[in-house]
Amino acid sequence: MKKIFFLVFLSTVILGACGGFTTGDSDTSSDSGGSEGAEAQDEKIVLDFWTFWGSEQRRPVIDQIITDFNESQDEIEVRHTYTPWGDIWTKNLAAIAAGDPPDVIINDIMTVKLRAEEGQIEPITEYVDEEVTGRFYDQMMDASTHEDEVYALPFNTDTQILFYNKDLFEEAGLDPEQPPETWEELDEYAGQLDVQEGDTYERIGFYPLIGAGTDVWILNALGENYLQEDGEVLVDTEPVHEAFNWILDSQEKYGQSQITSVNSQFENAQQDPFMAGDVAMMVQNANYYVQLRDFTEDLNFGVAPIPEREPGNGNTSWGGGFVAEVPMGASNPEASYEFIEYLTNYDAQLYWAEQNFDLVAHEEAGVSATESGEFTDAGREVYTQMIENMDNTLLTPQPVIAPDYAGTANPIFESIVSGNTDVESGLENAQSELEQLVEDNR
Repeated sequence: MKKIFFLVFLSTVILGACGGFTTGDSDTSSDSGGSEGAEAQDEKIVLDFWTFWGSEQRRPVIDQIITDFNESQDEIEVRHTYTPWGDIWTKNLAAIAAGDPPDVIINDIMTVKLRAEEGQIEPITEYVDEEVTGRFYDQMMDASTHEDEVYALPFNTDTQILFYNKDLFEEAGLDPEQPPETWEELDEYAGQLDVQEGDTYERIGFYPLIGAGTDVWILNALGENYLQEDGEVLVDTEPVHEAFNWILDSQEKYGQSQITSVNSQFENAQQDPFMAGDVAMMVQNANYYVQLRDFTEDLNFGVAPIPEREPGNGNTSWGGGFVAEVPMGASNPEASYEFIEYLTNYDAQLYWAEQNFDLVAHEEAGVSATESGEFTDAGREVYTQMIENMDNTLLTPQPVIAPDYAGTANPIFESIVSGNTDVESGLENAQSELEQLVEDNR
């Protein structure tokens, strides 16, 4: 019963994960569902590769990579099974339980350790060498490793950065090439960028929870995750208190109802408040650039690292991402690994980066993309910021010791922001609840 509960929980965690990109619907080239695994056909090993990339943008790119792999050798044939985002995780778990898993799957990097702990992925350590592990950002390989075993290879990631409107900076008398560097400067700049009409704001200079969530600002304040891998809880601490008080001060200034209204408009690109000039600065996933590229023609914007809480604290940002892995029970893990290695090599990763404007896990390929002729000048500027930001970007893998920690903490954080709980008692309660969660799972 405990195992069944964990499988259900894990699929829920993955569905709720903040990850790196979105996909649309598309006709599938093969039926989604269980395969018979790697099978011999004309003396070739046939691999069933599951992804959720069905959009008009991503589907042709991954299919081209698969075609290139199939044509690069004559022993393995990869077939792509598109499974919609809402189904792929639960279908994968069901296929593993039935003994009929896919041979390779794209999965959430934040839950690799949980799947490894539950025996849902094949370890690939025996096939991996230093050249391969050295391709990727350290934090991504750390998230793909559990108890000294490598269980997946990173595919892509993301990072949060500051977007700001340069024209509005000039209009307010601010230097458009000197974005704010600290929370204090964010407040000062916001004051100059605000446009107030009576009790309402025609323009919001900056509000922390437009674009980013409380988790980003907690991470930025602490410089590390508030739940450590060893179970130490860092919620009821001075930096986290300061983060919530800062958020609430800003919310009191603009008014909760106006903030709610502004945030709702981001659901429609045609009403996007940043594109319309109604919001001057915001922290957002760097992939937001794609929307700016596709829906605006002449928006003069800049990008910068997330400002630090105070000088010397660090411009800590948050990232997620996806990995390629071999589900437990795949019939030929070595052949599966050969395809995964190809999927994450320099050429495939550079192609993916250029075609999708996606931050790839292969560090060298990402650096090359900053000079890509496939991007505009603005695109190269944003992609360069993305690469530079990885030095300050942390991943927060779900810890085995308390996998549902966010589900415990987030309702309390939301209660603080909504004004139903004060900062002091809320964070004290969150600290206690998380410590109890860790203790219950030891």
